[in-house]
Amino acid sequence: MKKTLALILAAIMVFSLAACGGQKAAADEAAAEAVVEAVAEEAYEEGAADAAEAVEEAADAKFIMGIDPEYPPFSYLGDDGDYTGFDVEVCKAACEKLGWEFEVFGVNWDEKLVQLDSNECDCVWSGMTLLDSMAEAGYVLSAPYYDNTQVVLVKKDSGITSSEDLAGMAVAVQLGTSGEALLNGDLADLTATFGDLVTCDSFLKCFTELDGNAVDAVFVDAPVAKAYVEGKEDQYVIIDEGLGAEQYGIAFRADDQELCDAIEGAVAELVADGTYAKIADKYPDIKNNLLFLQ
Repeated sequence: MKKTLALILAAIMVFSLAACGGQKAAADEAAAEAVVEAVAEEAYEEGAADAAEAVEEAADAKFIMGIDPEYPPFSYLGDDGDYTGFDVEVCKAACEKLGWEFEVFGVNWDEKLVQLDSNECDCVWSGMTLLDSMAEAGYVLSAPYYDNTQVVLVKKDSGITSSEDLAGMAVAVQLGTSGEALLNGDLADLTATFGDLVTCDSFLKCFTELDGNAVDAVFVDAPVAKAYVEGKEDQYVIIDEGLGAEQYGIAFRADDQELCDAIEGAVAELVADGTYAKIADKYPDIKNNLLFLQ
């Protein structure tokens, strides 16, 4: 850039001399034109170098997806030791579209936004409920992609057939979830009938408490309950009363609108070319509630 500035100054001086007239005017004008051509060539070369650098930086980009590592079928540890699930597969495919390196980071769900703000991940994308409070706090939120409700999971022999039967019972819920917020907010009257509300830092621990008879029921997202019960229908019952209708989306930091746009654009391509539907086919329990396939 310093060289370019020097050439520009030289061009100005030569043009000034040429403008004064005299016997060397034509020669000076020719010299000025030569300098201008040199300036143009230098600027072009610098611009090309900047463009090449930008392409290289984009190719080297790494996208870190923040997930709940125990949230099937959206995000969980597979039998091969790698994270998988519907959300994980879609994010990985989107990163492939963008030419980005893909990485997964397991967040503490109760601290997910704190970890996002501290740059431990680039988004939170794991069956995450879109909340007005997040938008009000300045987070960039994607368009919703899934319709969800809360359900009650109980043992088949529990005698519990509705939420009214939870009076005097111990109910488990995961910390930091919309279910916990619902039980402490809009459904506070229902919670007041419980014998105890037990909070756990993962749904897996909630289910462990249920299996060990430490609690009588688990208040949980519908798709997670379905994934847990699959193959064990003789042991559990899902009570679905349509409680707490909500939608899932992706959260980004306040200054990451362009990042959100890039991810949403890549997902739109996955929908258009059929990749999104092929991934969804692997997760039939959630496919009907995926908004991009409706």
